[in-house]
Formats: sequence, structure tokens, C-alpha cells
Amino acid sequence: MALRPDQRRRPADPLVALAVAGASAAVGALPQRVARPALGSAGALYARSPLNRARLARAVEQIRWCFPDLDEADARGLAVASWRRLALLAEELSFPPARYRHHRWPDWIEPPDAPQAVAAILDGPTVLVTGHCGNWEVMGAWLGSLGLPLHAVYRPLDNLALDRWIRRTRLRKGIDLVDKFGAGASLPALLERGEPVAFTADQDAGRAGVFVPFFDRLASSYKAVGLLAMQHDTPIVCGGAICVREAPVRFRVVVSDVIRPDDWADRPDPLYYITARWRRAIESLVRQAPEQFLWMQRYWRRRPPFERRGEPLPASWRDRLESLPWMTPESLARIERSCTPPARPR
Repeated sequence: MALRPDQRRRPADPLVALAVAGASAAVGALPQRVARPALGSAGALYARSPLNRARLARAVEQIRWCFPDLDEADARGLAVASWRRLALLAEELSFPPARYRHHRWPDWIEPPDAPQAVAAILDGPTVLVTGHCGNWEVMGAWLGSLGLPLHAVYRPLDNLALDRWIRRTRLRKGIDLVDKFGAGASLPALLERGEPVAFTADQDAGRAGVFVPFFDRLASSYKAVGLLAMQHDTPIVCGGAICVREAPVRFRVVVSDVIRPDDWADRPDPLYYITARWRRAIESLVRQAPEQFLWMQRYWRRRPPFERRGEPLPASWRDRLESLPWMTPESLARIERSCTPPARPR
């Protein structure tokens, strides 16, 4: 594998990879009734520790914006639950490949009650979109049960030895990790073969992203999802897998939206419409299980150009927001309030 310019081989990398692989095997060997309570408690303990004070405060602030009816204590409890979920992911990602075999998935995965979404995936190429809510890798196991491989866009780790281990273990579970830095060439070929490609797409996309509403605040979002769907005339299926039972663990696959080519065909700005809609679908998923969302992430890190310049929401941006069929006056007012610069003291 060729190195990126920012990558370099370090002598300690294989040792780190070996330690991670060993820890994963040890966790996977423990009974769930032992591993999950212990890991969950460890995650909650770290969330409240002095080492995590700044991140916890940011998570609480974000939660209170997204759920304004929550008081400080409830928002803090939701934030702590987010770290607990992150710790539980360590146990879930250590599942042995045998659990992902076709005859095993009904034991721990409930399929979606969404025949149209299943039909869209089976009928041809599909772009799948999920967020950091629940367990996003469970979607791969479910697709494997349908006889389909899952190709997921992935940012390679700087630790090359650990990166190889991650790729190898995911491939044994039916998830082919596609290098983010070469995805522009590989994803079109996969769609042309009729195979689904997947994005965990709720992270900040930087200054070059499309700024669309996410919990009534503009968030930089990836263009690639909409561009791929438009270029290949393929539907976008949005959803995820939510934990509905702790031990033995069980997930329910949820489809929050299916965006079809006919939906954006007559839109004046199809890319903006598509991006705003799949962001809204992720928000819908999060609202179903907010305690399973990773609130410590900086989803709203980058700000729109006008906000960086200290200017109010421009009329052209307001017009685009008002063009979204689901936009309400209340949401628009909150969006405008979220990006209004503070008044300067006289």
C-alpha cells in the first residue's frame, strides 16, 4: 500500500496494532453480561473525569442547542451516555466474524420494517448514508444477509499496521473499506457493478462542504454523497442500527429516509436539496436514540463564510433554506439565531 504524504512508518506501530488486536480478542472472549456493564461503567467514569471536562462541556452545549427543552442535568446525563455508548462499541467491534454469517444475524439484528428501502437496495446500485448513532457497522451484517457486499468509505489510519488489521477484520465481516483518498476513482466502478457504497457522513466536511441545517444549525456536509447519486441516478438510503437490548445485545436496523432521483429532478439546486435531506434523515435517526449518538464530535466545527466574516444570514441563503419543503418558520428563526454574530459592546 502506497504511503500518503502525511504518513510514515514508525517502529512502535506494529506493537500498538498487536496490543489493540489482543485487547479486542480479550474483550470478545468475555461474556456480554460481564463485558458490557464493565465497559459501560468505564465509559461513564471517563466522561465525568477531570481529563474530559472540556469535551463534556462541549457535548452538553451541543445537546442543549439540539434539545432546548432539556435542563443542564438532563443534558449532562445524555452526554455521559454518549461516552458509555462509545465504550460499548469496543465490545461490539470485537464480535468474531462467525457472528456475521448469514444464519446468525437473526439472533441479534432486527431487519427494517421498510420494504421500499430493501427493494431499492436489491434493485440496483445504492448510496447508503448513516451517522455516528448506535452501531453503524451492523448495517454491513444486515446487507450481508441480503447477499450484498458493503463498501464503506474510510479514512486510513496513520498507524499502517493497525490500519491493515482494521481492514482485514472488517473484510472478514463483509465490510470492504474504501480508502477515502482514492474514493473518487473506486466508488463509481462499484456503483456501476450494482454494489452499494456507504458513508458515515455526519462529520464536519470542512470549508468546502455544503452548509445545510442539522438540528437547526448550519453544518458543513459532504458533497460526495449527492454528487455520486446524481451522476449515477441512484437512490440514497439513510438509516442506521440502534441498540434495543444490552445483553445479549440486539440491534434494530432503522431506515429514516429513501431519497430517489425523482425527488431531486425538478429542484433548482439538486445538490443542496439532497444534502439537506440526508442530513435531516440523520437527525431523525438521532432523535430516535439520542443517548446512542456520539455528542463529543464537533459536527458544527466549520462555519459558513458569512458567519466567519461576522455578517448575518444573507438573503440568498435564506431563500435556499426556505426552498426546502420541510422548513418551518420556527426552524428558520433558530437557524438565523444560531449564526447571528453577537452584538459588539459600545
